[in-house]
Amino acid sequence: MKKRIALLAVAFMACSIISYGWGFFGHKVVHQLAIYGLPKQIQGFFYQNQDYLVQHSVRPDERRSNDPAEAPRHFIDVDVYGEDAVYTMPQSWEAAAQKYPIDTLKKYGIVPWHVMVMKERLTNAFRQQNADSILFYAADLGHYIADAHVPLHTTLNYDGQLTNQHGLHSLWESKVPEMHAQTYRLQNKKAEYLPDTETAIWEVVRASHKLFPDVLALELEATKSFTPETKYVTVERNGRTRKYYSDDFAKKYAELLGPTVALRMQNSAEVVSNFWYTCWVDGGKPDMDKLMGGKISKDKKKALKEEKKSWQKNTLFQENRVLALKKKANS
Repeated sequence: MKKRIALLAVAFMACSIISYGWGFFGHKVVHQLAIYGLPKQIQGFFYQNQDYLVQHSVRPDERRSNDPAEAPRHFIDVDVYGEDAVYTMPQSWEAAAQKYPIDTLKKYGIVPWHVMVMKERLTNAFRQQNADSILFYAADLGHYIADAHVPLHTTLNYDGQLTNQHGLHSLWESKVPEMHAQTYRLQNKKAEYLPDTETAIWEVVRASHKLFPDVLALELEATKSFTPETKYVTVERNGRTRKYYSDDFAKKYAELLGPTVALRMQNSAEVVSNFWYTCWVDGGKPDMDKLMGGKISKDKKKALKEEKKSWQKNTLFQENRVLALKKKANS
């Protein structure tokens, strides 16, 4: 089983070069974990639609190629606004737009404010009891929340390009978790109601930005053990030759990072659960069983129970219950 998981992880690494955020693998894992953290009143509905939510967790990244307004929704280069801006700049969009030109805000990213836009859309979908809209906005909202948990989504030096550490983005958020996720402890807490979602998402951005210096420093530390020939591999794609971090370097970097990536992934799932639950409460707590035409089937209920046991024991990978891996294997 371990060998099979390792081979699947290698397959995902080939895709991580063109992915964003947590990479397709990371976003799918986060959405799956977030469902396990939900309360019973809404868990059945979300689990019934687990395949949809997991598969469409990456939809915002897919939109980048044909929607010019999409990219800024995934990040905020908060250091552009000053050394302490992550703590001092306005949390609300209205206040930020009064202090800074809107073009500037959009140029350097709007992820915390876009999370609030999506939060309102999901809340309204619950209020209107529109099952299709609930699923659509839940999948998108979860993606942006997860992106806000990535340190490199909070800085102008988003790929290490300003410090001659090109490729750091994909290394931290895609290659490292794809290689090592099966060793992570991914037991996110049960969902809690958020009385102030605006502050909650800014706390995520602040925590991510606080980790950023170590993201850079530990890459430099790992580099001391490698030569340029062993640090990188050369790949030819579409007639172009490119360099990417080698597997051995990624392993060393992951070792120096310790539990950092696992904790950000775990916290992503917790916050996604919290927002989904909060939107349901703020949307009037509609009867989710009624929205899906009755309670989940006995087979689905049994499957959910078994998956939650694996989740609680932290054996989802070992028991082949990670949908991102299963979908990849099937395809």
